[in-house]
Amino acid sequence: MSMLFSPLTLRSITFRNRIFVSPMCQYSSHNGLPTDWHLVHLGSRAVGGAGLVMVEATAISPEGRISPDDSGIWSDAHAEAFVPITRFIREQGAVPGIQLAHAGRKGSCSLPWLGGGPLGMGACGWQPLAPSAVPFDVGHPVPRAITLDELDEIEAQFRAAAHRALAAGFQVVELHMAHGYLLHEFLSPLVNQRGDDYGGSLENRLRFPLRVARGVRQEWPKELPLFVRISATDWAAGGWDIDQSVLLARQLKELGVDLMDCSSGFAVPDEPVPFGPGFQVPFAARVRAEAGIASGAVGFITEPAQAEQIVATGQADVVLLGRQMLRDPYWPLHAAKALRVEIPWPNQYLRAN
Repeated sequence: MSMLFSPLTLRSITFRNRIFVSPMCQYSSHNGLPTDWHLVHLGSRAVGGAGLVMVEATAISPEGRISPDDSGIWSDAHAEAFVPITRFIREQGAVPGIQLAHAGRKGSCSLPWLGGGPLGMGACGWQPLAPSAVPFDVGHPVPRAITLDELDEIEAQFRAAAHRALAAGFQVVELHMAHGYLLHEFLSPLVNQRGDDYGGSLENRLRFPLRVARGVRQEWPKELPLFVRISATDWAAGGWDIDQSVLLARQLKELGVDLMDCSSGFAVPDEPVPFGPGFQVPFAARVRAEAGIASGAVGFITEPAQAEQIVATGQADVVLLGRQMLRDPYWPLHAAKALRVEIPWPNQYLRAN
């Protein structure tokens, strides 16, 4: 038997296997609206056998985007535009998910293949928001520190985004608390320099991310799963770390979060990240063991036997594949063959099986 290809049930949703497609920015939206690119890109991963297909970081507001070409869900028109995509994903036997995000101080940037640098206010850009008025790096704009009234507004935008995600047909919502974006910025003492109730101590730095999680859980139906992606460590002295991540995971579990998606890094530039096969798996293992919550392992997971070992040994409940799914949208079908597991192929592709 293969644990990788065993089903997983969270609340009322049963995933056909433990292979999830990570949210990966495509920078191909028009004013936040998904395009034919998204239907083909996401749909092909569902055809390819994944258990969950997650839409990229999707902004809760226009100023919450990383770039002007990011995905968004700040209006009913955005929700409606996702309906054909979620319908197709479900028709292929996969579960459609969406990651809700606010880019914070890392917003207003150009496309990666155009350099990814910050955009000026006169070049389709905007002034980013952040917990504190501290730029991400040299040459980046100084963000405007978020006011208390704006915290209320942003929480409301996350809530509204969750409501629209349901209308769009998604069955999983993930909150983006990783990679140096807004909610991670509140968590990290390297970024959050506020002097009020939302900065300083660990309790204060947790306050706003927990508010958002609580609010979204209240909006999101009880029978549907809620995930959170974290950067388990900043890879920098004095920053956010795995011990704090475990404490966060425990509190998120109490609020009704069902799975912790454990990534790392990118709060500050030039972090000494030790990239390599499975380098983040120990974070998923610790969160799972010490917080008593389901976890997902992500990062340089490329081989079927590697993915099987991670799940079979209880280091994580699922694996989330990013780059490997970009290389091969049918990786789950190929992995099943390598592990000698019989799974159904799409009827249209049976001649190639």
